[in-house]
Amino acid sequence: MSDRQRATLVAHGTIVFLLGLAAGFPFAFEILQRIELWPVPGTLPFDPPGDLRGWRMAHLEGVLNGLVLFAVAGIAPVLHLGAGAARTVVVALLVTAWGNTVASIIGPLTETRGLAFGGFWNSTVYLLFVAAIIGIVTALVVILRAARARSD
Repeated sequence: MSDRQRATLVAHGTIVFLLGLAAGFPFAFEILQRIELWPVPGTLPFDPPGDLRGWRMAHLEGVLNGLVLFAVAGIAPVLHLGAGAARTVVVALLVTAWGNTVASIIGPLTETRGLAFGGFWNSTVYLLFVAAIIGIVTALVVILRAARARSD
């Protein structure tokens, strides 16, 4: 994997990580509402749509997908990746990170979960998650093959 591809993973990982951190704000507001820690009940500065579960997922998806991009950029030098395989890994991981992060933010904003196809927003979330699943499986298969080739 080239330095430019590794830098691309780090840059996108940083943005995705930051989106996950930003999704932590509505998550925190949901928590504060539930345990009534806010000084004046009912006066939160932001009453997010969605629910606690949705915002927890959005927060974690951004953070964890950002970390995956950082991790792969970090391990890339020990893998035996040709140009095509490296490109496949980068594209697949970008699809995964952005698909998971965007879908998990759209979900609570539109109060959908994306567990099945149906309705515009639900179908959008569903398709983004499906693309992310395909992306991560593709990337992991290529990474596994590259790691095994290096260890032989």
